[in-house]
Amino acid sequence: VFVFSTLNGLVTGLLLFMLASGLTLIFSMMGVLNFAHASFYMLGAYFAYSISLKLGFWAGLLIAPLLVGAFGALVERYALPRVHAHGHVAELVFTFGLAFLIEEAVQFFWGADTKNYQSPDLLDFPLFTLFGQEFSAYRGFMISISVGIFLMLYYVLTRSRIGIIIQAAITHPHTVANLGHNVPLIFMVVFGVGTALAGVAGVIAGPVLTTFPGMAVVLGSIVFVIVVIGGLGSLGGAFVASLVIGLLQSYAIASNL
Repeated sequence: VFVFSTLNGLVTGLLLFMLASGLTLIFSMMGVLNFAHASFYMLGAYFAYSISLKLGFWAGLLIAPLLVGAFGALVERYALPRVHAHGHVAELVFTFGLAFLIEEAVQFFWGADTKNYQSPDLLDFPLFTLFGQEFSAYRGFMISISVGIFLMLYYVLTRSRIGIIIQAAITHPHTVANLGHNVPLIFMVVFGVGTALAGVAGVIAGPVLTTFPGMAVVLGSIVFVIVVIGGLGSLGGAFVASLVIGLLQSYAIASNL
């Protein structure tokens, strides 16, 4: 029970990290606490579900996050600048309203029922069996994707030239602009990448946590707790906090069985 609770806690924690990483990236870059972030996660699941019906799961995994990221970039480009000048309260009200609109749009286009979004047949086998219990290959795949995203983000933000430009734009946007970089474009791309990460989380979580209109509400508040515990704007802190909360949830469930 302890071993499988730990493994399931890792799956949950790393899934939460994929959500929290995008929110942390957006906050550290732009100072925007995006209440609609979990709604982009829900959009990722629904886009992937629709794409998988025609092209299969793997096409959904590739295309759905791009669609979510493009939508997020458009929101940042054409909507957020209009409320940014009015302060954080206006941003919070706007993103809260956006979350409500996305949920209503999901129910309008896909309905209020739970969707039969399935994991790929390629990963429909036990990764290993221990003490008579099986750990699915798909959950192992979720762990691999989450760890890969953490390593990629850490490298890009701390070791690459792109990361240096992004971090410089946070504290010295005018200097970065004078050096010839398009700061508004950087902001738009970062917001798009952050929402695309939420989309990835939705794509891989949909088959496991079920795809339904309330899925954003289930994880939305937890993600904000993770970002606060991990330290606002800290990618490493969000990673550790996600694992801690995921493990605590899993152990709490196991202790009640």
